Amino acid sequence: MKFHDFIQDGNGWGLLEDTELWANPFAAVHAVKVQTPTRPQGAIWTVLHRKGACVVAPITREGNVVLVRQERIPIRATIWEFPAGQIDANHDHTPDVVCAAALRELREESGYELSPEGRLIPLGLFFPSAGITDEHCHLFAARPVIPSPHGSSHDAQEAITECREFTEAEFRTMIANGEIRDANTLSAFARMCAMNIM
Repeated sequence: MKFHDFIQDGNGWGLLEDTELWANPFAAVHAVKVQTPTRPQGAIWTVLHRKGACVVAPITREGNVVLVRQERIPIRATIWEFPAGQIDANHDHTPDVVCAAALRELREESGYELSPEGRLIPLGLFFPSAGITDEHCHLFAARPVIPSPHGSSHDAQEAITECREFTEAEFRTMIANGEIRDANTLSAFARMCAMNIM
């Protein structure tokens, strides 16, 4: 597994050494030495390479937000969040591939789909933890969404225990109270607010 194609050397950046320490189909840990603009001799770092992902903020015709409640093993908690998942094509992040992945995750995780007149609105991408990983998430708002006649189809690795609609006021209160605390959902909410979509 390598750095994503949009992460390029240049302008004082350069990969000097790269050793893969561990890998599986989903992630790889590398020990790297990277020249930076302020450290031309190179900085030694541990980098977790991960596939890119999509995060979808589903909004109904009534303006309700759809959230899934999912078990998250690293934090030993079940939390409310927007549907999200990795993009299968590791390096092919063309708009069509990314949008298809977003719509797939929306239906699989929540059991909702974009209505025939709906729009998948790109909100840009963000890095959830740039100090350790090159993982990046493409953010979308899906509006309006409707229940899919096919229902949900959770991945075998997932434990989604519930899916519910929340009013915008309830959603904002959940954020303010710290009930919603994952980076994906908070970042999508921030982008929607900044772009006047919420």
